[in-house]
Amino acid sequence: MNTDMPARREARAVAIARTETRGPALRASLLALAAILALVSMVLASGPVRGQTLPPTTFADLVDQVGDSVVNITTSSIVAGRAGQPPVVPEGSPLEDFFNDFLDRQDPDRQARRSSALGSGFVISEDGFIVTNNHVIEGADEITVEFRSGRTLDAELVGTDPNTDIAVLKVESDAALPFVPFGNSDAVRVGDWVMAMGNPLGQGFSVSVGVVSARERALSGTYDDFIQTDAAINRGNSGGPLFNLSGEVVGVNTAILSPNGGSIGIGFSMSSNVVTAVVDQLREFGETRRGWLGVRIQDVTPEIAESMSLEEARGALVTDVPEGPALDAGIEVGDVILSFDGRDVQDTRELVRVVGNSGVGDTVRMTVIRDGETQTLLVTLGRRETAEGVAGPDVPGTPDVAPSATEMLGMELVPLTDELRQQLNAQGVTGGLVIEAVDPDSDAAAKGLIAGDIITEVGQQPVSTIEGLRTRVSDAQAAGQKSLLLLIRRDGTPRFVALSIDEDAPADE
Repeated sequence: MNTDMPARREARAVAIARTETRGPALRASLLALAAILALVSMVLASGPVRGQTLPPTTFADLVDQVGDSVVNITTSSIVAGRAGQPPVVPEGSPLEDFFNDFLDRQDPDRQARRSSALGSGFVISEDGFIVTNNHVIEGADEITVEFRSGRTLDAELVGTDPNTDIAVLKVESDAALPFVPFGNSDAVRVGDWVMAMGNPLGQGFSVSVGVVSARERALSGTYDDFIQTDAAINRGNSGGPLFNLSGEVVGVNTAILSPNGGSIGIGFSMSSNVVTAVVDQLREFGETRRGWLGVRIQDVTPEIAESMSLEEARGALVTDVPEGPALDAGIEVGDVILSFDGRDVQDTRELVRVVGNSGVGDTVRMTVIRDGETQTLLVTLGRRETAEGVAGPDVPGTPDVAPSATEMLGMELVPLTDELRQQLNAQGVTGGLVIEAVDPDSDAAAKGLIAGDIITEVGQQPVSTIEGLRTRVSDAQAAGQKSLLLLIRRDGTPRFVALSIDEDAPADE
């Protein structure tokens, strides 16, 4: 008889008891692990988020795909000077341009010489149309493009647009040239990979890679719509392409922001949707032909929106309507343009771009708010490039006796006289109050009003007397308004200002 049998049975019973005790926890752990594995499998099977491709391990294939369409651009021009003066440094020296630029500033009558500049560009059609920056070729009398293969061709200027800093060139070639298409810059998202190609610092064909850092950046131009990127962009990259991962041009490298002139990861490329509209017109006409509405406008601030009882601070506020399409369409000073040709208008910059991209002679619908009511107007656009300002008529008269100033809303005001009209270049302005002084601690000073400004409207009604202004202020206070809308003219330029109303202040002093 086996004497170990009871002991084995006891140990087995203990093991079974321990297993039964751990069973629920073990099953829960296994189920959690299975759920995690299933989730990972689903993510891998569904692909990257929102269809965005994963970052490539190399950009070499993309470079091979588009590289032959990118060109270096060399320009030269004659700089006039005084004959008979020998060069300061040997020709071809790295310091030659430095000394020549310095001497040109010191003595513009030096001997004539040929100055050269470098930039980048890219081919957009097999028959030889090339896009670059206007500042790359501006003033050049000779333009040469060099392909990655080392082949060089002379280029002719087709047209330029200084407003967007875009130029179109044309080269002649017996064989079809490799070219790249434009992409949709509106589809570019912050964080997307992009690749810049060009001729930085004259070093030849170079590639830099980064991401889109921001969109819809504005620098100084009316039609600016820049893509900001941290891909290295330096001098010489100007005019080169910014590619997405599909090999489409989504921007034209134009500018950098740098304290030392070198790349610090803040580069700007003009968005392709702006560039394509310009390029199409330059190829067809050799010049741009932008739509023109013919109004002066400003943004609607929250203070202005409150003073006009608008639900939201958006749109473009009309400050002046000279002779032109807008006047013919019935647009008035004080109208707020909310939509143009079916597109909502958020601010003045957007309206300028939408109008500029519209065709000359097109008739479009425009929605405005006037006196709290929505109206729809039809306007036939003119051409911005040929538009001429219409000067106001001279207003004859004899000098008036200068009246004493009245202090209101932190300003010393007097009615506009013929003498003041001449002094302030306000011919054509009838009525109004002239600001003679501004309290530096007042809201008027904080809003930028200065002596010499002319108040022509208060609460969107003409004003020519102190009593008229006092009445407008009292009416606004009685209506519970916190601010009052003033139309100000300075050097002939009008703008609206929403001025806070101090209910505790005396109505007149």
